[in-house]
Amino acid sequence: MKSQLNVYEEKMEKSIDALLEEFSTIRAGRANPNIIKNVTVEYYGVPTPIAQVGNITVPEARILQIQPWDANVLKDLEKALNEADLGINPSNDGKVVRLIFPELTEERRKELTKEVKKRGEEAKITIRNIRREALDFYKKAEANKEISEDILKDLEVDVQDLTDKYVAKVDENVEIKSEDILSV
Repeated sequence: MKSQLNVYEEKMEKSIDALLEEFSTIRAGRANPNIIKNVTVEYYGVPTPIAQVGNITVPEARILQIQPWDANVLKDLEKALNEADLGINPSNDGKVVRLIFPELTEERRKELTKEVKKRGEEAKITIRNIRREALDFYKKAEANKEISEDILKDLEVDVQDLTDKYVAKVDENVEIKSEDILSV
């Protein structure tokens, strides 16, 4: 039954990974290539991730530059970035496409912080659902006489400890991302 606990811990770990993945797409006023990683461009009729059609660099703190390997894709690249609704207008100089990130206003920073906290709460809900799933599994095992009542009590404590550990990780990551957004 302890091995089953590892399964639930893996699920909780994956929910933390998913949260960090979401956080990487929230822009904090600095250029971050993760912001465009889900954007695809029509490349010879095939939707292709931007990273596969050109070189993505950050020449300055607030500039993201995409230099396509094939100059014919520039217009499509610019169009894809406009349609991605990033809140930034790309500029095309004939060789590269640049995304210039404006300085975030105090109001926008607070909105982004609220979004971070909301996503953190969603991650906590996911972790608590995993806890419920684990407790249901162990209660069923006890009802089927696979484990004793004492073992059930120990497992319930272990599951709660695991839940507390991962909820604390969510809080820690939310705090780190919020500070990152609020720092000017």
